[in-house]
Amino acid sequence: MIITTTPSVEGRRIAAYRGIVSGEAILGANVFRDFFASIRDVVGGRSGSYERVLRDGRDTAIREMIDEAQRLGAHAIVGVHMDYGAIGKNEGMMMVTVSGTAVTLE
Repeated sequence: MIITTTPSVEGRRIAAYRGIVSGEAILGANVFRDFFASIRDVVGGRSGSYERVLRDGRDTAIREMIDEAQRLGAHAIVGVHMDYGAIGKNEGMMMVTVSGTAVTLE
């Protein structure tokens, strides 16, 4: 499956548009991870635990989007957009969404 943020696949012609596909992942934040991340924010540096959670969320959302595109018989997903956000009470959960257009290539 070809996945691209561009509106086309270089060197390939889009034969049919199959529809908009998306994937979502909502991840709860861990109390201990929050505590240690807040300490790191004070002293500086990167928060590896949050980076791992975001990476896992992104991978899950992309897998869901690919599964949906495959069910539609697509060869590629073009125009992919990814977004991150915080939701829930006190924004205690992280959300990753991805969407794009499933297409069939010649």
